[in-house]
Amino acid sequence: MSVWDDLVGQDQVVEQLVSAAQGARTVVAGEATGASGMTHAWLFTGPPGSGRSTAARAFAAALQCTSPDIDLGGVPGCGFCDGCHTALIGSHADVNTVRTDGLSIGVKETRELVRNASMSPAGRRWQVIIIEDADRLTEGAANVLLKAIEEPAPRTVWLLCAPSVEDALPTIRSRCRLLVLRSPAVGAVADVLMRRDGVDPELAAFAARASQGHIGRARRLAQDESVRARRAEVLKLPLTVGDLGACLAGAQALVDAATAEAKQVAEEVDAKETEELRAALGAAAGVGGRMPRGTAGAMKELEDRQKRRATRIQRDSLDLALLDLAGFYRDVLAVQFGAGGGLSNEDLRSGVERLASQSTPEATLRRIESVLACRDAIERNVAPLLAVEAMTVALRAG
Repeated sequence: MSVWDDLVGQDQVVEQLVSAAQGARTVVAGEATGASGMTHAWLFTGPPGSGRSTAARAFAAALQCTSPDIDLGGVPGCGFCDGCHTALIGSHADVNTVRTDGLSIGVKETRELVRNASMSPAGRRWQVIIIEDADRLTEGAANVLLKAIEEPAPRTVWLLCAPSVEDALPTIRSRCRLLVLRSPAVGAVADVLMRRDGVDPELAAFAARASQGHIGRARRLAQDESVRARRAEVLKLPLTVGDLGACLAGAQALVDAATAEAKQVAEEVDAKETEELRAALGAAAGVGGRMPRGTAGAMKELEDRQKRRATRIQRDSLDLALLDLAGFYRDVLAVQFGAGGGLSNEDLRSGVERLASQSTPEATLRRIESVLACRDAIERNVAPLLAVEAMTVALRAG
């Protein structure tokens, strides 16, 4: 299977990346210069679920591809050779992927990346650094990165991923080649779920619609019943905010659900990480075994990182719930305007139509704006419960 097969509905992006990967081979061979279509810095943008990180990893694999078929006219990125395989699973010596567990990427981590980027690739091809959350770079970290992009090493390629071009500093984006991905069509997402994951056609169609084109979210909806149950609970909110008490209770339930999901995910990872670090530091055998002297700092650093990760997981979970709410009200607006086509929440059509008949398009637009305002407030570090309570009160007022 080619590395490009996971890029659903991104034909133009794939075409550009394949062309650049082919040009990169001529650069390595010393047969071409900048005219090859290859450049040292790329910015992948697109809405959540469009496949920004997938595209970056596929391009990194294509740059490391060693398939002999390429010399016969084949496309870089076969997916089977050692270069492709190790790049995709994250074990390639010349492919460094950065994804943050916390809310931001700091200066210290970015300086370490820049130092590594100045070295020559071990495999005589390209050294590739993928930053999956370039929008989470602090201002100081972005300035450190800018220096490396302004004066790139000869065989280093930076692949930055962000939701939109505005999420990168103007000085950084002006030095990157921009690739814009779009949300794939519902039919394309459903087809992927059926072909690659063996999902039942009816369930695949439901997950593709409900996820609004977010491939990862669609896969979780199709494969995990608890995710579907949490979504159903979230989408009860628009029909239950009849009084102030219900608004506050609904807000508390929404935040509690996000906290519970974050705790469930974090506990599994935290326990494994803690045990591995204790073993590496030489802790005494057995649960709660005594730690050697001088290791308290390392354990404290791990605990702090785990707390930051838990906070991010909670916010990401809450953000997905808010996107589901925005999608519900968008369906309400579509019914109010008599728009044709299916709804994202076709399984909740009766509730959508009931709310549409009880309100006006103007009120629905205000409700959508309140959901988006809640997302912005949480992004600015407003306490999640306060932000969600303000939103539920606004949903009731309409």
